[in-house]
Amino acid sequence: MDRTVLAVLLPVIRDEIHVEAEAYGRITAAFGIAYTICAVIGGKLLDRYGTKLAFGVAAVLWSVAAALHATVVSPLQFGIWRGLLGAGESVNLPACTKAVSEWFLPKQRAFAVGVFMAGLNVAAVLGPPLFIAIQLAFGWRACFAVTGLIGFLWVTAWFLTYDVPPQSSLSEQEVAEQARRFTLAEVLRCRQTWGYSIGKFLTDPVWWFYLFWLPLYLHDVRKLDMKELAWALPFIYFMSGVGAATGGWLSGCLMSCGWAAGKARKATMLLCALLMPISALGVLAKDAISAILLFSLATAAHQAWMTNLFTATSDVFPQEALGSVNGVGGSFGSFGAVFMASLIPGYVIGRVGYVPLFLIMSCMHLVSIVAIHFFMGDLKPIAVRRLAMKGASE
Repeated sequence: MDRTVLAVLLPVIRDEIHVEAEAYGRITAAFGIAYTICAVIGGKLLDRYGTKLAFGVAAVLWSVAAALHATVVSPLQFGIWRGLLGAGESVNLPACTKAVSEWFLPKQRAFAVGVFMAGLNVAAVLGPPLFIAIQLAFGWRACFAVTGLIGFLWVTAWFLTYDVPPQSSLSEQEVAEQARRFTLAEVLRCRQTWGYSIGKFLTDPVWWFYLFWLPLYLHDVRKLDMKELAWALPFIYFMSGVGAATGGWLSGCLMSCGWAAGKARKATMLLCALLMPISALGVLAKDAISAILLFSLATAAHQAWMTNLFTATSDVFPQEALGSVNGVGGSFGSFGAVFMASLIPGYVIGRVGYVPLFLIMSCMHLVSIVAIHFFMGDLKPIAVRRLAMKGASE
């Protein structure tokens, strides 16, 4: 909700605070820059202090930032609090992935990741109609206050309920992994880290572009009013949640049929990559309904892709390196989004429109799957001793 609220309400906010496309691009870039810087730091803190503490503190930070959006009077202030929000949220997905690796077996992880990815999309489904209803009743500032409050309620529940599995339930290999901490330098020496990071760099901007710009596209180009956006956006993001769960289920199903984990993950990701160019035809569709259906296919395919990409790190890396690996990947992904989903769209849209951007975004997954195959290979686990020997030899 913290990420979607600004894009949903911007058509209304523009009546009070003048925010042009370029200014909006810079505001979203502030989120991405802070995310880029803090993702690596947050990932390392996850490995050092554990999922429960590091994730909880990060949630407090982004909840404060979300609530402070209610106080802004200028685009600059939006940028400041957006940056603080990005700093806190940079820990989110690495922490979720690490938590899944702590509790689930490899065969179950893709579906578990799909569930939490679908959970992320529940906010995108419930958010727009909720925001519009609150805005109509109390004004747009109340929406930011509500998202901050929800964050504080959630973090309280997190500290009360989450814990890591007992040590006795872990295998000998997992116990050995927990006994050793990996340096960031060791993680960066692995080509699999670079494969994951390049994949994130190329495809994270696609999701951020849809998240930041699709509501404005539907309002400004397709001429949907706020009430129409209140059903169109939830449908699109509901389908993204279906895609996230389906992507996890499909790769898990292939593994149950005897496929190797790496083959199952990459086959599912290739299917998603092939669907993306088809979905981009939504920007060329003559009617809004067709466009919405095709954009729904895009968000579903992307989230199914991400479910398997996130899970691939827990297949390949030991638990005690996951925070750092996901932090590096998150940093690369947000760095790509700063340019491809924030600054460049802010400059291009006012001059040539949305069509070139949607078409380019639809090809990013095809390029990414080639890089992932080259750098990450068959997605087999990296042994603890292999990482240790790399660090010692260099």
